[in-house]
Amino acid sequence: MLVVGVADMKVSGNSEDVIVTYALGSCLGVVVHDMQAQVGGLLHAMLPHAEINPEKAKANPAMFIDTGVPLLFQAVYAAGATKKNLKIYIAGGAGNDNFFAIGERNIIAIRKIFWKNGYVISGQEVGGTIARTMHLEINTGKIWIKTTETRDC
Repeated sequence: MLVVGVADMKVSGNSEDVIVTYALGSCLGVVVHDMQAQVGGLLHAMLPHAEINPEKAKANPAMFIDTGVPLLFQAVYAAGATKKNLKIYIAGGAGNDNFFAIGERNIIAIRKIFWKNGYVISGQEVGGTIARTMHLEINTGKIWIKTTETRDC
């Protein structure tokens, strides 16, 4: 099992791997998977825009949606994935902090990036007020989300 921490990303082409990230509250988990190439990746991003702190973005682009998502796509393409075969899933973006609305801003940022680049989200489990754990099984492409109950995405 490959564990993705906060502000982290993992990509695998090993069909035996399961990639997981825990405690997606306002953070956003982004999974991309190419079933044909048996390649997938998972990003756990904290904040929507790198302009908030360019120094941190340079040191750790996975911290931000707008720098982490391109990095994730570059990595899965380098591992053999192709755009036409990609399935994309997102989870998280909970509204635990209504004043800053970070979860909502993360969801808006990711949707805007995908729309601008011609990607379609295949499945999502976003919003609300609960934390989520997100899993990706490389060999099957199965994504599942755990909250108080387990659900397929």
